[in-house]
Amino acid sequence: MSATLATMLKVLDPELRITIFESLPQAGQESSSGWNNAGTGHAGLCELNYTAEGPDGEVAINKAQAIFEGFEQSKALWSYLLQHGQLQHPEGFIRAVPHMSFVRGEQNVRFLRARHERMAGHHFFEQMEITEDWSVAEQWAPLLTAGRDRTEAFALTRVEAGTDVNFGALARQMMQSLEAMHGVSVFYAHEVKNVTRAGQGWSLRVRDKRAGSSFVCESDFVFLGAGGGALPLLQKAGIKEGKGFAGFPVSGQWLVCDQPEIVAQHQAKIYGKAAVGAPPMSVPHLDTRYIDGRQALLFGPFAGFSPKFLKTGSYLDLAKSIKADNLWPMLAVGRDNVDLTVYLMGQVLQSHEKRMAAVREFFPDAKSADWRLESAGQRVQIIKKDAARGGVLQFGTEVVSAEDGSIAGLLGASPGASTAVTVMLDVLERCFPQQMQSDLWQERLTAMIPSYSIDLNRDRAAFKALNQQHNEQLGLHASVVVSEPEHNRGRRGRESDPKRFAGS
Repeated sequence: MSATLATMLKVLDPELRITIFESLPQAGQESSSGWNNAGTGHAGLCELNYTAEGPDGEVAINKAQAIFEGFEQSKALWSYLLQHGQLQHPEGFIRAVPHMSFVRGEQNVRFLRARHERMAGHHFFEQMEITEDWSVAEQWAPLLTAGRDRTEAFALTRVEAGTDVNFGALARQMMQSLEAMHGVSVFYAHEVKNVTRAGQGWSLRVRDKRAGSSFVCESDFVFLGAGGGALPLLQKAGIKEGKGFAGFPVSGQWLVCDQPEIVAQHQAKIYGKAAVGAPPMSVPHLDTRYIDGRQALLFGPFAGFSPKFLKTGSYLDLAKSIKADNLWPMLAVGRDNVDLTVYLMGQVLQSHEKRMAAVREFFPDAKSADWRLESAGQRVQIIKKDAARGGVLQFGTEVVSAEDGSIAGLLGASPGASTAVTVMLDVLERCFPQQMQSDLWQERLTAMIPSYSIDLNRDRAAFKALNQQHNEQLGLHASVVVSEPEHNRGRRGRESDPKRFAGS
């Protein structure tokens, strides 16, 4: 998130002076690390928790549409940076991997049918296929079908234009480009310990972890993009907009298989349905992953509990975050989420064989000896004040900013990095409103993100043109074919002309 914001700001105003403090020795080692997140280019293609089913059986796809469009904006920025030499070798951070959703049982099959019917009717998802034929499923995902009882009702959807993203590798490339820019200073192994008002701006107390010394840095604008570490800094800033926020940390683990003969048989990210009481980040999935030049299979994530707000954080993080203004929301959430507590306790106490039983729901022939346990990242779910219930646990990403726009912090988790550009556009609109209205910034924003002033959700032709262009630039060969229904031909307006985006 921080690398994305800094990169966008330097394009918008090359004269800006930007200082970045990273508490670890290298960029992308905490939440962005390939081992610490799902690596899914979240686009609503396979994640069933983004498409809620109503009591009447109607499937709502608006959240999936918003996330899809957000990921398209991220792809647009990455394409722009590749063209301008600020990113290189896209295969090092993004690859085409089909996205699939898998369910069993008549009730779940009915849901997936309804989901497919609703989604395939929109141009974002019209490439989505569905099958209830085990022989077809075997072609799409052989590990899913081997050793399976083929009399069981099931459904499987597939979108070939899905992606696997190594956000750690991406963050490191972006930071390396930033370090080479005039006016940008990056300090690794430097931890921000305090944030206080200083006139119209802010004063940061920073500790050099290598030297063991501290110093003060002042700035007109501060962005807190420290993952779970953003909440404590937001609390120290003391802005009224941050009052009442709390965090509920959830840890994770993966089962990993890197046996070449097994890995070679699976090329997909297959998502299922979450267990009752499970947080959305715990939706089970069997994934092809490309991490630091290695291909592997990951299954999980298995949730757990740790009071740390960061994987490299302190066991006192949760205790220190409890304040007078967020105590009641935290208690209210504890009261209303007993099922989540029970779920997390069960996850913590699982044996290896119990975890392997979950793997075999997706890969029936999986052998315990082929899989090892690896730690995943920490996620801090948002707890917010709520007038009716006292407090609510919120799964998602939220920007908290001061009224004067001088400071902003990012809280929450998934879809997170996949929609970084959309989230940072929100930060820019809140914190740089006058500049965002200027012709110069509007022109530069459109150069970076051609769809910035276009509603891709409505403009099918513009989406088709930009999607194909960015997929080709990123080396994603499963790009969508540009075509239009018969009734749309000859009706393109100025906003919908694909030639308008050539070379953007």
